[in-house]
Amino acid sequence: MAGPIINLDALEFDDVEENGRYTSRRATISDLIGARQLGYNLTEVAPGKVQCPFHSHHGEEEMFLILDGEGELRFGEERYPLRRHDVIACPTGGPEVAHQIINTGTTVLRYLAVSTIADVEICEYPDSGKVSTVAGPRGNRIRRALFRAETEVDYYDREPE
Repeated sequence: MAGPIINLDALEFDDVEENGRYTSRRATISDLIGARQLGYNLTEVAPGKVQCPFHSHHGEEEMFLILDGEGELRFGEERYPLRRHDVIACPTGGPEVAHQIINTGTTVLRYLAVSTIADVEICEYPDSGKVSTVAGPRGNRIRRALFRAETEVDYYDREPE
């Protein structure tokens, strides 16, 4: 760790996703400045793209600060316009707080993302009916699973008699 401070201009994008509509670049900040309980990243989303599917968290709360560009926040059943210096709160919960940031502008949308860090996280994806689970500390996740919610089974399914 170089110290508790870094300039956004010094960041390198270490998480680049090019998956059609879901195309973005993220630069990790947290580990570089010694964060322990919060995760930070700088995200850039090209016009017409989104960073990730519509989702909600049950373990981690998120905050976003729009640095440049314009877009739209999809939040629960509502949609809100976004512009420079808007601050967005995404608390934990179900579909009512599901969220997605969409670049509806003509330039790159840049934002700072901050989240709490939970050793156990469950995310819901209302559009696709998926659920993800993650367990273990950041940097050492011991269990990850992504499945469709409709594949629920009985508590005793496949247990020995």
